[in-house]
Amino acid sequence: MPKTRRYKKFEKNVVQSIVLFFKRVFCAIGRAVSVFFHVGQRKLTIMVVPHSQKKVLNFQTNIFALSLGFLIVGGIVASFFWFNKNSIDLSTEITNLEARNNMARMDLDLLRDEVSNVLYEGKKFQKTLTETLSLLGIEDTTASTDTALQNGDLSSLFNVRETSRGNIREITDLRQLASYLENASRPIEEIGKMLDSQSALFGDIPSVWPLKGGIGHISMLFGQNIHPLTGQWYIHKGLDISTWRSGDPIISTATGQIMTVAFDAGLGHYVIIKHKHGFYTRYAHMSAIWVQRGQYVTQGQVIGTVGNSGVSTGPHLHYEVHIGADVVDPAKYVNMTVAKR
Repeated sequence: MPKTRRYKKFEKNVVQSIVLFFKRVFCAIGRAVSVFFHVGQRKLTIMVVPHSQKKVLNFQTNIFALSLGFLIVGGIVASFFWFNKNSIDLSTEITNLEARNNMARMDLDLLRDEVSNVLYEGKKFQKTLTETLSLLGIEDTTASTDTALQNGDLSSLFNVRETSRGNIREITDLRQLASYLENASRPIEEIGKMLDSQSALFGDIPSVWPLKGGIGHISMLFGQNIHPLTGQWYIHKGLDISTWRSGDPIISTATGQIMTVAFDAGLGHYVIIKHKHGFYTRYAHMSAIWVQRGQYVTQGQVIGTVGNSGVSTGPHLHYEVHIGADVVDPAKYVNMTVAKR
């Protein structure tokens, strides 16, 4: 029982101490507030004394009003500097935006020029494609697959107009051009298939340049010419192709079989190859022959080298094309395709 009393007494003392502490705190706060308001309500007299003989001006106020006035004036001054700083920053940002806008306009003008060039080249491509398809007998499907391109024509790409959604004209033009090119890929694929199907035919006829790598130049054409040694007019039965040196590789201009490997006083070392469809080719004035009679060669295969054998004024290849018993101008065939070897 005495313990319980001691606990209650201790508890009572603690509560009284806490209450007394807060009471003192609130009293101190009350006195501070009372002093603050008392000091703030003190009257102040402001006198304005002019240098002239005019009447002295007196203003009566208190500390609260004076402090409020200082706060208002300080706020106005601070606002002035803040708005002035923001105005400078905004002016700088506007200047930067104007510079970026000018650059964007320049880029847009450049883009429009490039788009115009692309559309012009697209129009040329469309015209060339139409003519090529017409020559090959392939139907132009671009007209039926793209209603925006009227009758396969790119004329709608070049109309000066603005779209209803406000997009620039060039975007619509490029979209239509992309659509046209997508549709044009089909006939181009057909052309590729046709060329693939004809590749065997090109390989069987003398359709490539007879010197490897396309080197050399024609020093004498087929037909009527003046003989370089006798100075007399005569019929030249082939092409003379010169590189000004011996040893350059000679290739077979078509797939075929070696029929003749021989030497002639006039032609020097020469080779005759038999091809399909009645074609024969002859290569003369060679310095070396790398094939044998009866051997099969493919188009582009090296058969020997350029030389100066036989009756010749310098290293060159004398090249002939025969169809059956007739001698024809090789120039009609040598530029048909390019050798892949």
